[in-house]
Amino acid sequence: MSRSREQLYPGRQFIDTALDALDSKTRMSRELTVPYLQRAAMAGIIIGVFYGAYYAVVATFDAIPAGDGTLIGVGRFLGALVFGWALVFIYYSKSELLTSNMMVATIGLYHKRVSARRAFGLLTLCYLGNALGGLLLATIVRFSSLASGAVREQMVHSVAVKLSYIEAGLPGMSDLFMRAVLCNLMINIAVLLVYNGAIKGDITKALAMVMSVFIFAFLGLEHSVANTVLFLVVGLSAGIDPVLAASNVAIALVANYVGGGLLIGAYYAYANDERRTA
Repeated sequence: MSRSREQLYPGRQFIDTALDALDSKTRMSRELTVPYLQRAAMAGIIIGVFYGAYYAVVATFDAIPAGDGTLIGVGRFLGALVFGWALVFIYYSKSELLTSNMMVATIGLYHKRVSARRAFGLLTLCYLGNALGGLLLATIVRFSSLASGAVREQMVHSVAVKLSYIEAGLPGMSDLFMRAVLCNLMINIAVLLVYNGAIKGDITKALAMVMSVFIFAFLGLEHSVANTVLFLVVGLSAGIDPVLAASNVAIALVANYVGGGLLIGAYYAYANDERRTA
């Protein structure tokens, strides 16, 4: 691309990288379905392990006596930093995460590199793998003491907050929707920074991903896959209302697609489309 073209379309490398990634993902999901499911399952496991670490950090600081209650905030801050590394592990282990694939699939749809049917199939298969990984982790946790005591209390409290969005009716569901939009917006901004070629070093890439997930965890934004894994862990250990949990995930899925698929994927695909000025 010429220098003038680079100035007009500075995100073109990001689009090209996303399209190359899509070609690999669609081919693998079609020709190597089981290995693709395994890669998606690993993403679910990684999210579950790091989510568990987040609650362990929060519970540890919450247990320290402090009259002003500031330590619970410190725990949430440090726990969010720990959880931020989940996306780094997913990226460098070549695992498949639904929410970033929403962006990649939408860019492919815009450029007609994939059909709507194939894109939907790819995302469905990815979510299935993420959920299976979460179920495996939930089973491991169920037969261990990892989610016991104060850690379990923090998880149960978090689930109660997430389900309360549905119980609150339209205002609560609107709150959930907006939190999920912003969540995947942040996740895919990090992927954009990694894909666009401007960040060269692995440390800088890792920091970009850590910070994006830190924001989502610390602000209490809603991630459909993380919620799915958390609901499975708590559901097997302490029980959960399946209707409320399914409703939460359904709304988060749609909103995550808006945040990552439309506001990042579709927006940047359109903004960097050379055909519009050819």
